Amino acid sequence: MEQVVQRRDEQQEAKTPADSRPTGSLLTVNNLGVEFKTEDGLVKVLTGLSLEVERGEILAIVGESGSGKSVTALSIMGLLASNANVCTGTVHFDGIDLLKLEEPEMRKLRGGRIGMIFQDPMTALNPVMTIGEQLFESLQIHLKLDDTAAEARAVELLALVGIPDPKSRLSQYPHQFSGGMRQRVMIAIGLACDPQLLIADEPTTALDVTIQAQILELMKDLCKRLGVALIIITHNLGVVARYADRVMIMYAGRLMEQGRADLVFANPRHLYTAGLLASVPRLAGDATMRLAAIEGLPPNPKNVPAGCAFAPRCPHVLPACSTAGAQHLTDLGTISTCVRVAEIAEGKISWAPTSAGSVVSVNTPARTVTNAPQPEHVIRVENLEKTYTIKAGWMGKRSQLRAVRDVSFAIGRQETLGLVGESGCGKSTLGKLLLRLEEPTAGRIFFGDQDISHVGDRGLRAFRRHTQVVFQDPYASLNPHQRIGEIVAEPVRVHGIAKNGREANETAERLLLQVGLRTDLMTRYPHQLSGGQRQRVGIARALAMEPSFIVCDEAVSALDVSIQAQVVNLLSDLQKTLKLSYLFIGHDLAVVRQIATRVMVMYLGRVVEVADRDEFYNNPQHPYAQLLMAAAPSPDPEREKKYLTVPIRGEPPSPLRPPSGCAFRTRCPVVMPECADIVPQLVETKPGHMVACLRCV
Repeated sequence: MEQVVQRRDEQQEAKTPADSRPTGSLLTVNNLGVEFKTEDGLVKVLTGLSLEVERGEILAIVGESGSGKSVTALSIMGLLASNANVCTGTVHFDGIDLLKLEEPEMRKLRGGRIGMIFQDPMTALNPVMTIGEQLFESLQIHLKLDDTAAEARAVELLALVGIPDPKSRLSQYPHQFSGGMRQRVMIAIGLACDPQLLIADEPTTALDVTIQAQILELMKDLCKRLGVALIIITHNLGVVARYADRVMIMYAGRLMEQGRADLVFANPRHLYTAGLLASVPRLAGDATMRLAAIEGLPPNPKNVPAGCAFAPRCPHVLPACSTAGAQHLTDLGTISTCVRVAEIAEGKISWAPTSAGSVVSVNTPARTVTNAPQPEHVIRVENLEKTYTIKAGWMGKRSQLRAVRDVSFAIGRQETLGLVGESGCGKSTLGKLLLRLEEPTAGRIFFGDQDISHVGDRGLRAFRRHTQVVFQDPYASLNPHQRIGEIVAEPVRVHGIAKNGREANETAERLLLQVGLRTDLMTRYPHQLSGGQRQRVGIARALAMEPSFIVCDEAVSALDVSIQAQVVNLLSDLQKTLKLSYLFIGHDLAVVRQIATRVMVMYLGRVVEVADRDEFYNNPQHPYAQLLMAAAPSPDPEREKKYLTVPIRGEPPSPLRPPSGCAFRTRCPVVMPECADIVPQLVETKPGHMVACLRCV
């Protein structure tokens, strides 16, 4: 990977001298408390939170969903909901007490000296206003620029965030931009009025790892060059290790640990921090080891325990934890609220939950075993193609979009094929083709020995008893009007597997227990469950048909790191017990490494590399695979200090207008002239390792 990763110390000579930007605290939050008025009374969601941010510093706020990260940001911005109230504490920005400002005064600061980048740019941007109009708005309100000056500044901002041909882009609408480009526009709007403080709430959650690297490198560079203080809210610990100067760990609205990011990650002094770090899959190490997941769920804000809120999930809890909660200065100069901080520092205790090595107990009826020889592969694909006809407008020109191009592979019994690549590469389309939710344009799909490429309704009904899918968003894939028991029992009843309603309910109860859920959840609705619980329901529903093959389409990407670890462990346990085969579609290379036995990389509809897991992660050969690996952040400060990632430049070409020859050549750092004319074919470079690259053969 020499061509895509460069040592940081080799670049020191090229750096300019340290800038002369002012230092000192820009933002100081002291003892902040926020409560919400609900039908059940007052619910406190932030308790005694204190933090400081210096000019030019990057502070990361980390924690599971519901920990109070976004509420902290909204409190600083003065954007809390009408039923929220700041009950304690102060917020000072550059000497100004923000909590005492009237709304007109706060509005002058917000968007001007304090900017914010929201998580989803598609909902944050106005779909009926051009990009230019949305940039002009803040420039004219805060800086009082006329139309000519506002346009010039807007062009400058779009160029600053790396948008090509910025002037022509001003007249376009958000839907005409890719996800990465829309996020760049959000950054441009946030920087429009030269803010001193920028708050980014999960700014890269919905982005591919390559675009994420581009965006975060850009934000870090702007902070250092312009002296902007950045608060980045995220649950991606790799992002924190790579980009943050300091980190604050939150749980249930309270501070757990705070300090220099490299010190906290290398030597956590709170058991919750240690648990989070242990839950994160790595790009190195033993991938066969189970993730040390934090069992259980964060507490309901209505019933947060006294003392340490993490105590009910902690493997080293003491009676003193029920009354503790004071901040301690650790031996490293960091801050921890763990009562056992001295024992952690001395190495007497560490994160070692008793369930880390356990396997889910699965009680399931024995499957029928025949004496007939079983096919070697569960799924086999030959020269698969999928082409869509796209029409621009009512009378527009028709274009051909080749979403999947000449793809061949096989998945063996009890094997997991990890499928990776950027958005738009054809991963989800390929998954739909295997499930026959899409009709292939060309090629053949075999389930066992049966060709199911074009079978009719009766054949599909029989086929789908053996294949299922777990979707990315469990909330969108579960019927909000059905109770959990009904959702899980429905496929059993529809396919006549259960003889009656009582048997269907018993099957649903067994399946919920099988995925680690209590049976009392049978009567609840999806919105009454956490994200991790909903995803487990989705897995239980998939298991109801006793399938042999499951497509997991980004099945854990929307989950917190601790819940993600629980679900990854669960999928591994079920595979061993039920002898399942998976197609695991993902963009997090570390998660894919944890669960896959083989890895396949796609780019613009084509497969560019296939290899066994260990061979792929130790020796990626295609330049695209190497850049994907380099762009993936790791929660290892030493690794992130040592190497400087060179992100993939640009974005994937439009599938409607793919480049000639090798589709990756427009972004490849080692492109050759012949790459423009020759479409590389998959060639075996080592036993079991296939690569489609002219340089690799």
